[in-house]
Amino acid sequence: MRVMVWNVWWRFGGNWREREVSIGATLETYRPDVLGLTESWSGDGTDQPHRLAAPCGMHAAWAPSFIPTIMEYAEQPGIDMGLGLLSRWPIVAIEAHELPTTQRGGPGPAALLATVDHPRGPLHVIVTRTEPDPRFSLDRLHQCRALAALATDRRLDGPLPVLLLGDLNASADQPPLAPLLDAMVDTWSAAGADPAAVTLDSSVPYAPRDAPHLLDRRIDHVFARPGRPGLPLPVHGAFLAGDRPAGGVYPSDHYAVGVDLEP
Repeated sequence: MRVMVWNVWWRFGGNWREREVSIGATLETYRPDVLGLTESWSGDGTDQPHRLAAPCGMHAAWAPSFIPTIMEYAEQPGIDMGLGLLSRWPIVAIEAHELPTTQRGGPGPAALLATVDHPRGPLHVIVTRTEPDPRFSLDRLHQCRALAALATDRRLDGPLPVLLLGDLNASADQPPLAPLLDAMVDTWSAAGADPAAVTLDSSVPYAPRDAPHLLDRRIDHVFARPGRPGLPLPVHGAFLAGDRPAGGVYPSDHYAVGVDLEP
């Protein structure tokens, strides 16, 4: 089962149409079975997950997740930002869970919990993005605690792993991710992949120069836990995708993370 997560940079940059073509070409190359999207858009009677899913014959879902944004381009007003899921198998249920914002206050990030009708049983997938602002790092920690509690909820137990796919705005060696590392497996590390890999690369033209605390780190993650205590969780490999231009265009400011799991 190939699982990927990708921050697809909403409609930022002024070239979202060209980037979306590049995103689609990347998906055609890597052919994920499950793909979580962060900074995905919805508007104009459609949404990005469904647009990307259709050519691949996949199923899709989208849910809003509030992130403060700067309206840079005329096309952006009225276009919502949120979380998306693409799945090879039908998505039979979705839930939206708000994450705590004690420091920032007001509406904040969310988690999309989806149940996928996998041939071996219900597959539970959480897609999320946590607080990016370093001034609100305590919120990020509390959000990771809430995500760990959601991912370990016993109602999600079953024969298949529980997946958490997210742009967590922290690397695995930083304190905010400790609650998730206590509860779940970092599949990148479990695969023995390059510990120096980064998903927000300062060499990409779109890299956010105003966020040096995030640059040149692996801040996008695929976490998993066995569906029940004692079940194995084999991880067969991990990789980065979207890490070079397609048709001369980088798909996003982030690279995608992919892992191959044995369900």
